Amino acid sequence: MTPSPIEPIAEALIKARRLAITSHLRPDGDSLCTSLALALALEQMGKSVEIVNADRTPYPFSTFPACARIRIGEIPSRGQDAVVLLECANVSRSGMTGIDGDFKINIDHHYSNDQYADLNWVDAEASAVAELIFELCLRLPVSLTPEMAGHLYCAIASDTGSFQFSNTTARAFEVCRRLVQAGAEPLRVSEALYHNNTFEKILLLGRVLSTLTMAGDGDIAVISMRRATLRELGLAEVDTEDITTLARSIRNVNVVLFFKEMDEETFRVSIRSRGVAHAAHIAERFQGGGHAHAAGFTVHGPYDRLIDEIPGRVAAIMRELAAPPRPDR
Repeated sequence: MTPSPIEPIAEALIKARRLAITSHLRPDGDSLCTSLALALALEQMGKSVEIVNADRTPYPFSTFPACARIRIGEIPSRGQDAVVLLECANVSRSGMTGIDGDFKINIDHHYSNDQYADLNWVDAEASAVAELIFELCLRLPVSLTPEMAGHLYCAIASDTGSFQFSNTTARAFEVCRRLVQAGAEPLRVSEALYHNNTFEKILLLGRVLSTLTMAGDGDIAVISMRRATLRELGLAEVDTEDITTLARSIRNVNVVLFFKEMDEETFRVSIRSRGVAHAAHIAERFQGGGHAHAAGFTVHGPYDRLIDEIPGRVAAIMRELAAPPRPDR
């Protein structure tokens, strides 16, 4: 049996005095709220802690007072005893370029993690990285405060789509039960996550949904967004991560492809899937990656060609992945 990495990680955190926490590019609710909870736990132990992300905090998390402490930029080289990377399949996924010489702790729930750090804890069965940090807090000499519990509950609620996605498990509910007992407020979290949109965000939603087309056998929904739309509405790409939800709710749709213009003839394609459709396996065919039902990749070329070509290629990949294996001859 492989020994659990929890104890070595707990020991390393107890010994460290100065720590930095970072997460992946285009941070989401799980990475952001888990970072906040972990920072509070470490500070309760008397540690000096800084949360640093390469990309800015997206809406609605940018409105959370606690997120004001997150610095956008780079972690200085060798300026701390350890760097904790949350939900980063590799160092490049964090966007940090100066931490190669630092002691690194890698905590993730993506199955495609590169196991690159000095200490690695990757549990693909966890609904969110917040589940792992909850378990870690139980091994540390800290008390789970209502504020910490609230952050961890928000992280799990966000990453499970308010307990609607396929990563919602009995374990996730059990952790959330204990978080509510510790002071997390589900109603307050749901209001902050799902009833806090700006006027501009709803306008953007309408613009993106107006591009909706269907592909494959009617099981692929395709939506797109151009940079000019974001500039006009005063929004950023990180404010668009949740737009796929409505398209994925269409009956019989198993995959949503969201084309987001990042630069001239450069598009980030976010994939959201459900059922047996495996988003990460699709993304890997385009040198991307991610979760079973949330992944992405980048493509280059004229918009009209890509929006016509890529859905067809994805449909072919889906048929190939769904086909039963051929018997050996």
